[in-house]
Amino acid sequence: MKKAYVFPGQGAQFVGMGKELYDNNTQAKEMFEKANDILGFRITDLMFNGTDEDLRQTKVTQPAIFLHSVILAHSLGEGFTPDMVAGHSLGEFSALVAAKAMSFEDGLRLVAARANAMQKACEAEPSTMAAVLGLDDAKVEEVCAAIEGEVVVPANYNCPGQLVISGSIKGIETACENLKAAGAKRALPLKVGGAFHSPLMMPAQEELAAAIKNTKFNTPICPVYQNVNAKPMTDPEEIKLNLIEQLTAPVRWTQIAEAMVNDGATIFTEVGPGTVLQGLIKKVKADGEFYSA
Repeated sequence: MKKAYVFPGQGAQFVGMGKELYDNNTQAKEMFEKANDILGFRITDLMFNGTDEDLRQTKVTQPAIFLHSVILAHSLGEGFTPDMVAGHSLGEFSALVAAKAMSFEDGLRLVAARANAMQKACEAEPSTMAAVLGLDDAKVEEVCAAIEGEVVVPANYNCPGQLVISGSIKGIETACENLKAAGAKRALPLKVGGAFHSPLMMPAQEELAAAIKNTKFNTPICPVYQNVNAKPMTDPEEIKLNLIEQLTAPVRWTQIAEAMVNDGATIFTEVGPGTVLQGLIKKVKADGEFYSA
């Protein structure tokens, strides 16, 4: 009966997130205020009272979700007892801080740097993503690989039968047509700022690599199942390399869920906004115990 704590990524945000923590927990309030100082703007105002549009900006979304997740984990105190942790894309940074692989302050600075670098990469080359439902992974990979002259790659292996692809606007349009012809139930472009987890994020990766290399990482208190290889990692240097590679590599969430289950996880607690990850893991282990922190 092992416990896995999982941390959501971009898309889980909502207006009002974290406000209850801020209002009712003195330590949480101090951490939020420290974050406002580090970021140089009052992100709490946007989180608690902003608009959906405010929260959809990558430079706001990523630190907002990180803060909600990490401060929530911190508020659990001795109740936070993970045998393993994992986070979806951005959520990997939350997982690493919660597992004490790096400090809250350093984690927030890296997330802010990541968000800004990704925003720049999106603006430099318009690109997008699409959700593909009802096809097996191998078929989606085959269809993407057959498109010539455009970037189209698998980006998020979310759960069996659900894969998100990423690439150029023309490439994604072509891929959606071809995937429907190949039998996909749906191939639907997403309202996102760019082609996350694709080679089009290379400029952002190069920018973030320097910041990650200059950040002190510690051995985490439990294994962290990382996005790029779905393996339980504890070595700080290997964790750093995987974190750098994450921006251009796919999120292997299906494989992470399978690996955690194979390693004995039966209790899954989602820490942060939303319940998306619980739904995805249920597709792998329907008989698990699922909670929100």
